Amino acid sequence: MTRHFLRDDDLSQAEQSAILDLAVEMKRDRWAAKPLAGPQSVAVIFDKSSTRTRVSFHVGISDLGGSPLIISTANSQLGGKETPTDTARVLERMVSAIVWRTYGQAGLEEMAASTTVPVVNALSDDFHPCQLLADLLTIREHRGALAGQTIAFVGDGASNMAHSYLLACATAGMHVRVGAPAEFAPAAQVVTDAEARAAETGGSVLVVTDPVAAVAGADVVVTDTWVSMGKEEEKQQRLEVFHGYRVDDELLAHAADDAVFMHCLPADRGYEVTAEVIDGPRSIIWDEAENRLHAQKALLAWLLAANTTAAASATTDAATTGN
Repeated sequence: MTRHFLRDDDLSQAEQSAILDLAVEMKRDRWAAKPLAGPQSVAVIFDKSSTRTRVSFHVGISDLGGSPLIISTANSQLGGKETPTDTARVLERMVSAIVWRTYGQAGLEEMAASTTVPVVNALSDDFHPCQLLADLLTIREHRGALAGQTIAFVGDGASNMAHSYLLACATAGMHVRVGAPAEFAPAAQVVTDAEARAAETGGSVLVVTDPVAAVAGADVVVTDTWVSMGKEEEKQQRLEVFHGYRVDDELLAHAADDAVFMHCLPADRGYEVTAEVIDGPRSIIWDEAENRLHAQKALLAWLLAANTTAAASATTDAATTGN
């Protein structure tokens, strides 16, 4: 069975840790691994605008010896005349993996069900799992082992970032808290899934409406824009609802004395976070941004290796059965 990465809990705790270990090695010796030598091509499809995702995947695929094939859906048949299934069946004959930054999670799931090459969720409305691999790598660099750390997400709990923090951090054995207005709480099923994973890993999940309760004693404090792509018409309403959830020095003072601050960027300075925090001594956002490159390289290398091993095993099993 082909391994894909569509949401954070597609990986077990051990698999997540193995990818992060590989990312550390790749960051230490950036051009040593060439699993895409040939060069093999990777299709990187964009429905949404992007800076960090576009650059990190383009550079990362090149670092791995491959050729990044950047596709805009505005200039392709996908989303217009052609279904994700038909696109996947064409691409799998020409590329070694498919990376897609899109809107609906259902399209990713349809594409993954239709192809024999790995499909990677580079962002959807529901999850942003590649960002979380970079975030976990950054936390490891600055705070050591992930298990047992407490991380607080403050802001839009119904966002793809909040959902991914719940699933990825629970998978890592962390204590993850989300502080969000009641009308912007995380999806109930995502919370349930995160709680189930936390029960396996020794982590925990807490969803509250009080941002101070979420941040109190936390080792890591994170936030994201209050107005995501596609929600611009709701900006004024959201600014009113999220009043009090801004990460400023006063809120950050409730975290642990050595707590760090993270933001996936781009940031609306003065809205979800103050300039003093994002540019301050606790902020590790630039390491976080760089680590998109290393984490995604490790993810692609791991998926290619996992699928090669699975294919070899299936071939061996088939040969044995035939005999």
